[in-house]
Amino acid sequence: MDFKPILESSYREILRRYINESSEAALYQGQMFSRKSIKQQVSPEEIISIHCKALKDLFPDISEDILASFDFLIEFMMNYGLAYQEYQSLRDKQFELKSEIEIAASIQETLLETPIPKLEEVDIGAISIPAKKINGDFYRFVEDENSIGIAIADVIGKGIPAALCMSMIKYAMDSLPNSRNEPNDVLSNLNKVVESNVDSSMFITMFYGIYDFITHTFTYAAAGHEQGFYYHASSQSFEDLITRGMVLGVEPNITYEQFEKKVHPGDIIVLLSDGVTESRMKNGFIERSVITDLIQTFMHLSAQEMVENIYRQIERLQNFEIRDDFTLIILKRIKSRTNR
Repeated sequence: MDFKPILESSYREILRRYINESSEAALYQGQMFSRKSIKQQVSPEEIISIHCKALKDLFPDISEDILASFDFLIEFMMNYGLAYQEYQSLRDKQFELKSEIEIAASIQETLLETPIPKLEEVDIGAISIPAKKINGDFYRFVEDENSIGIAIADVIGKGIPAALCMSMIKYAMDSLPNSRNEPNDVLSNLNKVVESNVDSSMFITMFYGIYDFITHTFTYAAAGHEQGFYYHASSQSFEDLITRGMVLGVEPNITYEQFEKKVHPGDIIVLLSDGVTESRMKNGFIERSVITDLIQTFMHLSAQEMVENIYRQIERLQNFEIRDDFTLIILKRIKSRTNR
């Protein structure tokens, strides 16, 4: 059955009534007409055509120029309809992607969650803030009776691939219990895992250190990771932690140099990602001296309060716009070991 004559007649009567009365009842009839038209899959262009025909019937003397303008409107609406459909499709895809990213971020947070240890020998603080939903940084603590291992890593790449890489690193670390006392061995083993399992365009920087509670020594090695800081309480001075080594994933058989520092009461070890040292200020990247000044400013606080306050200050210096993942870990030696 051809519904077009019926639609034309109904629309003409609704339009006539609205022109004569300008009533709410006529508008309501128009809404009902719209619903019926949608059910019959009448396009917006056809509605305009029906409107044009109704005007001709109601106003036989209507100007041809006015009627011609509806031809323009029909062409316009056809193009508009196509653009609108494309926009809606892209928006739906964007919402879908956003939902997937939020789910991935939640899963990543659960998989990579690591509690900050509460120890007698060292006070530890840690903070890791992603620039976007997915965090390209990773940190982990591995504690045993006589020592604690600290890992901090940064994937050169963002998004879901970075999250997958971090999960792989986490589980690869958990599978290497016999290598925990040698940071250079940990990195060598992880390098083989990354090189054989990660795309050649993606690399990972990493720092791994072991703090020994008995000897109060900090042994560490690095794979292309950002240099941290070491604060000497006796001289109230800072030095950079020496870090040499190729990023993970470039070549399968790489050995990493290992370093050791004796940690005295009051000394502070600062580990970080390049999201800290490459924070952008008005005149370029933040100076390392600004970071050490902030460390000294908040040195009287607990390690966790220190990292949180330093983050807030650097966030403020960047006008509250963090452009890269920000990870900061602080260890403060507080006293000699006692029986546990």
